[in-house]
Amino acid sequence: MGVNLVIFIFFYSCERARIHFSCLKMGSFLLRKSCLRSSVLIQNPRTSFLLFSHLPEFHSNLDSTVVARGAYNWFLNVSGFSSKPQVMKTPVGFNIRCFSSQAIMEHKTCDGLTIENIVSYQWPILDESEGDWKSHAAAISQSIQLIKKRLQWKQLVVRLQMLSLELSKPDLWDDPVHAGKISREHGSLMGKMKEVNGFERELLEHIDMLKLAREENDAELESETMKALLSMRRSAKEKELKALLAGEQDSCSCFIEVQGGAGGTESMDWASMIMNMYKMWAQGRGYGVTVVDEVRGEIAGIKRATIKVEGENAFGYAKAEVGVHRLVRISPFDSGKRRHTSFAAVAVTPILSDASSRCQINESDLSIERFRSGGPGGQHANTTDSAVRIVHIPTGLTATCQNQRSQHQNKALAMSVLQSRLDQLEIARQAQINAQHTHSLTEISWGNQIRTYVLHPYRMVKDLRTNYEVPDPNSVLDGDLDGFILSYLSALMDKDEILYEFGFYDRKR
Repeated sequence: MGVNLVIFIFFYSCERARIHFSCLKMGSFLLRKSCLRSSVLIQNPRTSFLLFSHLPEFHSNLDSTVVARGAYNWFLNVSGFSSKPQVMKTPVGFNIRCFSSQAIMEHKTCDGLTIENIVSYQWPILDESEGDWKSHAAAISQSIQLIKKRLQWKQLVVRLQMLSLELSKPDLWDDPVHAGKISREHGSLMGKMKEVNGFERELLEHIDMLKLAREENDAELESETMKALLSMRRSAKEKELKALLAGEQDSCSCFIEVQGGAGGTESMDWASMIMNMYKMWAQGRGYGVTVVDEVRGEIAGIKRATIKVEGENAFGYAKAEVGVHRLVRISPFDSGKRRHTSFAAVAVTPILSDASSRCQINESDLSIERFRSGGPGGQHANTTDSAVRIVHIPTGLTATCQNQRSQHQNKALAMSVLQSRLDQLEIARQAQINAQHTHSLTEISWGNQIRTYVLHPYRMVKDLRTNYEVPDPNSVLDGDLDGFILSYLSALMDKDEILYEFGFYDRKR
């Protein structure tokens, strides 16, 4: 507290007396030793701006102080500069572009080093155990650039500008539903931007800290900073993965539907294998799995089945599986032991929250049928009309549920499935991206597959969209799908970025 008070008095006198630049340099040294080393930011807003707005070494790092909004207002008042909606200038000529009181700045170290500079220097990236700070900084900087690419940073900034203008309209809340949607999207994008900016700023502050430690021969501080850089390098990989799931519905839970194609028992058995694969994948990720509907085949397998996968980013991952899956194997149902090809189709729909649902369902538009559930039997099975089938008359969409113990539970789940399908249909209609989010379950045949599983004459699983392949089909059928999912999501991001750069479309976040 005493050091902070001394610094406050020193810089307060500097601001009033406009003393020589050398005094500010001395104050800069005090500031670095007291505030930066201990990561303490002065809480008094007046003091914070006196400290950081008059130090030439910190002009480019003004946003790193995390100063309260009230302090910024005070700074504008005492400096004589007025606040403008889009661009405000500080006395040192530093431009701040504002989005709803948040600033987007180019972060720099005290000596002007930026993320772009670090990447352009092409410092070698060594193993984590080498303990080279340049190696850590290069790896983290490359991750930051990749994260920005996956988030489609330029589009995100443009979208934020548009949303900020929408939020500034005085009549926005005349339509509460639309206003809520705009507000939620703005908050979500601002959260992503703040997280990336904070990560970038943290890296540059650690570099400053490391240089300061070496100047002062402070081995303890240098060791702590190196540990922090190593921790950032490891967490950067998690952030890269998180950036793949930046879509509007990616964080939602989802329904996964599997349907066998032509081929009778062969395809039904293959559909059952696919469904088991997704159950094991979901359970391996810690997601909750509930069987919503299942129609078994006469001999083996399933004709179709739907499961509910509950958990964060379930839809973001599972959407990579949409399409037709092809199996090549020696048929266990063929007495001649001949090789057969089977097909099964997968559809994935997100489960939106009530606030995000795009379609309101009217009871008058529904046809509800009740019937006895099928299956292998058991308590309450095949004894009451507990199964429910709901038909949405205007669109013809159907949802069925028969796996719960009571009719009320089956109806609630069937309504949830129907709501998700209607929402997805509306998304596809508005954005004209039906092929991206849903796949027709009718053309389950040659020429439409996204992935091939070969069990004979050789063993391999290959994704035809990305050419990613695995030589062990058993591990894939046991739920090890992450390699296929991540390669597809990465390729999808790269494709979107190229299309945007060439102006073919502007993808709304």
